[in-house]
Amino acid sequence: MAYIKNIGIIVKLLRKEVSSFQKPMSTEISEKTHDPFKVLVSCILSLRTRDTITYPISNRLFAVADTPKKIKDLPLKKLQEIIRPVNYYKTKSRRIKEISKALLENYHGNVPNTFDELMSFKGVGRKTANIVMVYGFGSRHHIPVDTHVHRIPNRLGWVKTKTPEQTEEALKQIIPQKYWSDINDLLVMHGQNICQPISPWCSKCLIKAYCKRIGVKKSR
Repeated sequence: MAYIKNIGIIVKLLRKEVSSFQKPMSTEISEKTHDPFKVLVSCILSLRTRDTITYPISNRLFAVADTPKKIKDLPLKKLQEIIRPVNYYKTKSRRIKEISKALLENYHGNVPNTFDELMSFKGVGRKTANIVMVYGFGSRHHIPVDTHVHRIPNRLGWVKTKTPEQTEEALKQIIPQKYWSDINDLLVMHGQNICQPISPWCSKCLIKAYCKRIGVKKSR
């Protein structure tokens, strides 16, 4: 298997670069709570919503209801009132209540620890399932792929893919498994702060020597 050349050096440089950046919400909640259910719920809330909004809203919700039973028993209007600042809050409130009910009825109130079972819930896609596996259960066999983790490997020249699903499979072929559980955090923080979609901060980038800058028309 042909792994990315200098991947160990690149990961080391990224770890140094992001050490002072705000961690992604899923990581913060995982480290704070060690609770797969909270990781799952916060991830659903985060879809199409910035972490700066989702994180405080997640904490507000968990202060009121932090278990499947408490969320199931919470009136829908109250739940919607709490999470209103996130995008698509009405749809997300219904999904969260449906999942909470299913967890109580089929899993004794526990989040299942397999990818396929997580994918069986309505409203849970590959990204969410992978995030729960990595940040909820500490799995080293999954790579969550969001917009940053899709964009940056294409920009670096690691992959040539059109969808996050394609990127996920491609990264599994070229990144040693020991780095899988770290790559999401590293690329998300790198993408939020340095390798931004438009006009990335190439002058500040610690891995620019290893980047092909594919598609970059303007940089700072």
